Amino acid sequence: MFAIDRSSPIALSSQIEAKLRHMVESRALPGGAKLMSIRQLATQLAVSTNTVVVAYDRLVAAGVIDSHGTAGFYVSTTNGASKAIPDEVALEAGVEQEPVWLAQQANDQRPGVLLASSGALPPTWLQDAVPATAVQRAVTGSAAGMASRCPPQGLPELREHIALLLRGIGIAADAGHILTTFGGTHAIDLICRSFLQPGDTVLVEDPGYFLMFGRLRQDGIRLVPIKRRPDGLDLDELEAACRAHRPRLLFVQTALHNPTGWSSSAANLHKVLMLAQQHGFLIAEDDVHGHFQQGHSTRLAAMAGLDGVIYYSSFCKALSPALRMGYLAAAPALLKVLMRTKIHSIMTMPALNEYVLLEVLKAGNLRKHLDRLHRKIMTARNASTQQLIAAGVRFEQPGDAGIFLWGTLPEGLDVDLLVQDAFRNDILLMRGAAFSANDTPDQHIRFNVAFSQHPRLSNYLQERLQAVAGARSSLARASGVASLND
Repeated sequence: MFAIDRSSPIALSSQIEAKLRHMVESRALPGGAKLMSIRQLATQLAVSTNTVVVAYDRLVAAGVIDSHGTAGFYVSTTNGASKAIPDEVALEAGVEQEPVWLAQQANDQRPGVLLASSGALPPTWLQDAVPATAVQRAVTGSAAGMASRCPPQGLPELREHIALLLRGIGIAADAGHILTTFGGTHAIDLICRSFLQPGDTVLVEDPGYFLMFGRLRQDGIRLVPIKRRPDGLDLDELEAACRAHRPRLLFVQTALHNPTGWSSSAANLHKVLMLAQQHGFLIAEDDVHGHFQQGHSTRLAAMAGLDGVIYYSSFCKALSPALRMGYLAAAPALLKVLMRTKIHSIMTMPALNEYVLLEVLKAGNLRKHLDRLHRKIMTARNASTQQLIAAGVRFEQPGDAGIFLWGTLPEGLDVDLLVQDAFRNDILLMRGAAFSANDTPDQHIRFNVAFSQHPRLSNYLQERLQAVAGARSSLARASGVASLND
């Protein structure tokens, strides 16, 4: 197809990207043309499959090619389509619908938009996680094929496998403690519907999961933000809030916190549990990103034995967004309330989704898949960190794993204007204020390491940050001249 220069200082993945981009632009590869598979191209060029994956990921992010799942990669037929941001949804500080709009943009995956702040991994990283054979086995192995029904609590055998995963991270649970959901967002919705009433006070992390704040306010819930530190919640703020507001519930992410990537210490979590017992509030522990944690991380659900803690997680981010599968784990008394709410709201989960997930877990390939993801994520973290630092972004307290980097932009730079300008340049960024329950001004940006290693982002940021630094320097010189003249 083409040759690469191994003596060149340009990375092999960048060479492959440039060659393919040129072939598309010159119409040597016309719109709709199918590309070689990752393995085929890697074999032909005698490079690793990961090198080709990086090149393909960048081209997908740039809208040059499209991923069609197991069908392979094709030259985009919509390259160059208009992507101007409509005035009515321009990103402005304090806009109530911003979190929902951002989530929509990240999931629409419009060609050419670099999802630098996305909360998900590139599709190419997950394509092989659920093989077609698992889907076929799910259909043929289910009790009544496509006419199968699913128990409201979830398939018993699937819940057994999920309980086995939980016991592997120290959470003492059996199938009777598990309730299947459509992912983490659905779990949050069930918790809100089951245990909160208008006027209740809920403690949330600041920064924290941006979609949760609007969901709670929609139900008339009073939010009290608690500052999130690298080792966990600010315990002084938490204790003061408990005394002043008598909260009903606390939402907290203990491992690989979104958006910062931080994980709570065991000492911090022990104090959180003591305060919960002392002041009588429930804890909802979000472990959606826990699959990306390498090694052992302490969970509240493990420390408490699910006493007063509702634990929830999801397979959407690490395994398959197509299945939309997640779960809750709680003590039986709490789980009965949650299941009643689930029956009222959706009745039950699709049996096909649960049978497919069951087949994947039974095959025992999840750990190998996660190990591959960990290696890819770590490589992307290192590349993204280096490029972003070179562009002028600072990382005072970087996490040690996971898909997020919590970067700080220079003082004096208007983050809101930068985010708007970035989107006009087909780069989706999320400002730090979007992760605050109070929309507090913030110089942070959440970066997704899988997409932020793309040179297009670092080149854009470097140009914008250098322009700000130059303007500041000129102003300083002008002030100095004025002082001398005085």
